[in-house]
Amino acid sequence: MDHYTSSPVPEALRATVAEVMLIDDIEMVRRGDFESPRFLGRLKVEAQMAYDQISPRLRAMGLLGLLQQEGDRVALLVLPALAPPSPSRLWLALLLFALTLASTFYVGGQDVDWATGTFFFNVGHGLAFSASLLGILLAHELGHYLMARREGVAVSYPFFIPMPLFLLGTMGAFISIKEPVPNRRALLGIAIAGPLAGLVVAIPVLIIGLALSEVRNLADMQAQLPDMIFFTEGNSLLYAGLKLLVFGRFLPDGGYDVFMHPVALAGWAGLLVTGLNLLPAGQLDGGHIFFALFGPKAAQIMSMVVAVVLLALGFLWSGWFLWAVIVALLGQNRSPLLNEVTPLQGSWRLLALLGLVVFALVFTPMPITDVIMP
Repeated sequence: MDHYTSSPVPEALRATVAEVMLIDDIEMVRRGDFESPRFLGRLKVEAQMAYDQISPRLRAMGLLGLLQQEGDRVALLVLPALAPPSPSRLWLALLLFALTLASTFYVGGQDVDWATGTFFFNVGHGLAFSASLLGILLAHELGHYLMARREGVAVSYPFFIPMPLFLLGTMGAFISIKEPVPNRRALLGIAIAGPLAGLVVAIPVLIIGLALSEVRNLADMQAQLPDMIFFTEGNSLLYAGLKLLVFGRFLPDGGYDVFMHPVALAGWAGLLVTGLNLLPAGQLDGGHIFFALFGPKAAQIMSMVVAVVLLALGFLWSGWFLWAVIVALLGQNRSPLLNEVTPLQGSWRLLALLGLVVFALVFTPMPITDVIMP
């Protein structure tokens, strides 16, 4: 993006901006084949009030404004209006959901008879696992979807990712935001609605699953099936606390740990996915929450901090190396807000802080804490 300081700006546009801003300077910014004016100055009224006043006027001219912070001043970048978002493909969302239902049913139904050491397919376990996990993921994505619709932001339907060869049978789900979010408050609402909605389902699912699970000695299990690879799932603060609540002891302990029922595995995966989504970096939910609370510069720095921390954690669990690369490559990218100047206030700041607290409770530093080889 190149900057130019001398180019004619229509007088009608200048006069419109001057209604809400004391203009100090005008830059011309090249974006592709277009030059767009960027007005720098100080607002005459509060930022959201100014944007609400000027936005309809710009829209009538076929333009779109982005209100940004520029040191102790503000900048209004004026762009051509965006084309209406394309309709979402419901058939594709339903097809992917059906495929993910099948892949999670297949993975969840894999079972073993400990008396004979034979493997078989357990239909009940497959159904329980698939319903539990997809219920958590669907609640998460619907939280985003419904809050975005409430804020008047066009989004796609939730798209699930089937992965039958993966431990969970899916790589999760996502929705795509199709137009700029109005302001920090709306961004926070959309970002945090998913994790909170997912947790509302994940926590009772996990408690029920733990109640159906058994505490076993891993060495004895290995002796029964010497050719099988066993793993110990990692603890988050919330997961460790729920195991303490259900079993009355901290686990793993002395070679004993929970042998998870498929419903418990789904609940644990729900906490794991929530923790990953709440990493305060880039386009992840946690990155949006951090941006809404602290602004663009702090969010950019935090993304790089998170990448470094994940790189260090990679020596504990190798999967973090991949996440560190993803965050480093994508952590600087963010979708623009129509008004990124107006800060969060009052209860909205508390809601953002709640998101950071939830991240601390559900983040799992070592998702796979132990692998017992034959």
